[in-house]
Formats: sequence, C-alpha cells, structure tokens
Amino acid sequence: MLKIAVLSDIHGNYPALQKCLDYAINLGIDTFIFLGDYVGELAYPQKTMDILYSVKKQYKCFFVRGNKEDYWINYVKEPTGWKEYDSTTGCLYYTYQNLTENDLQFFKFLPIKEDLTFGSLLPITICHGSPRKISEKLLPDNENTYFIMENNSTDYILCGHTHRQGKIVHNEKIVLNAGSVGVPLHSNGKAQFMILCGLQGSWDYEFVSLEYDIENVIADLHSSGLSRKAPYWCKVSENLLRTGKLSHRAVLERAMTLCKDKFGECNWPNVPEECWEQAVKELIYGHLP
Repeated sequence: MLKIAVLSDIHGNYPALQKCLDYAINLGIDTFIFLGDYVGELAYPQKTMDILYSVKKQYKCFFVRGNKEDYWINYVKEPTGWKEYDSTTGCLYYTYQNLTENDLQFFKFLPIKEDLTFGSLLPITICHGSPRKISEKLLPDNENTYFIMENNSTDYILCGHTHRQGKIVHNEKIVLNAGSVGVPLHSNGKAQFMILCGLQGSWDYEFVSLEYDIENVIADLHSSGLSRKAPYWCKVSENLLRTGKLSHRAVLERAMTLCKDKFGECNWPNVPEECWEQAVKELIYGHLP
C-alpha cells in the first residue's frame, strides 16, 4: 500500500508542522504533498521554511502555491500598502521581512496546480484553492464546485484553503480537503492533515487531527514582537489557535463594516485600529457597543 501525507495551510505554525510530519514519518510515509500557504499569521516563519527544506531534501515531495505565496511574490513587484505596525497588514509585512531571497524564489516557481500519477493508481490533481484559481474555494453543496469537478482532467482533487477537512462527491468524482496544519477551523485546536492511501488501483484516505503545544505558538507571537506589530490580528490568531473558531476573514469583514459605517467607505488595507478593536470586542469577547 502506498501512503502519502497531504498537508496544507501551515501558516508558519512550525510546532504543528513538526508534529504532523513526525506522525507521518513514524508510519513509514516517505511521500509528501504540500498544498500551499506555508507561512503567514504566525511568528518565526524561517523555522517553518527550514523544516520544509529539510523534508524536501530527505523525502519525495510535491509543492503547489497558495494565495499567501502570491502576497509575497506580488509585494516584490510592488512594495506598497503594507505597514509595519498595523493589524491589517502588519503580519504580512513581518513575514515578508523574515523571508529570504531563496524563499521568494522557491515560492515564485511553484505551480498553482499539478496532475500526479503514482503507478497504476488513478491520477490526482493537487491545488490550494481550486485547479483553476488559487483563491477559489471548493465548497460542499455548491454548483460552482460541481462544475469544476466535472471539467477537471482527473477524478480526484486534493485541496486546502478553507481550513476545513472534508470530502465532496459528485458524479463519481471526489474532492478531498486536507484541512489546515496551522490554523484549522472547527478542529478543537488540533493540527490537521490527511493520509492518502493507494491500494490495488484505487484511493482511500484518513483525516488526522493531532494535539500539539498551542501555548508555545502563542508565546512566540509575543516573544517575536509580532503581537505588537499586528495587535488585533494576533488576538484573532490566539483565539483561533485555542478554539478553532472565528476566522481572520470574519473579523476583518466586521472591522471593515464598522469602518464603512463610521467613515462612509472602507478600502482594504486602510482599516483603522479602532475598528479592529471594536470587531475583536464584539466577535471574540462578546462586548456589543
């Protein structure tokens, strides 16, 4: 039986990444698929990159690009709009400052999708969001998802991006979402990845959830200085790590709504800290105005 570890959306959570890799390696797995969003959100991104480069040297690995990688690539071309101390872009800027030229070149040449074949097993498509667009979500019970599945070149799509593990079946085609290693939603604070199993020409799978030292990751937010550079973004990160609830996008959208209500308009990334503060109070702490 062929076993492949499929990991997505690490977002710089190197302790969670190491936990998932150790688990897979202890099972004898020596093939890894990585589905993008390697850093961003959390502290000390180089620690995550060093782990990935080490795995790449030792094992058979496949990598695709996520939407976070596009942020870094595009910022190289047009380095404007991000602020060092700002809850909207401070985390992006911090991560960018801690990436090397080697990291940026690695991201630049990653494909957005790849079709893979392993021996006599059915071909699979790997991608971050969808096979046609990095930031597109493959959601259950969704006509757009079904359209993409029907028009994809293979019967299996492996993806991430939504930070939710899951399976979608449509007309004998299958989408498997590996969830998120680093900041999963609805996981009770556990790191997530997937094991793909190939036997006698067909694929099976196992969703894995693992406990790890969350408080160490949160401590890093403070020791690195990141919690000062992106204060309310990091408060959302802490809550998400501990509870698996409430995404950054949900809080950002509320902050932008508050901004628009107060100032008449709101254009990303210009979201005032006072709007972030109120959004965090409402959504995380339940303090309504």
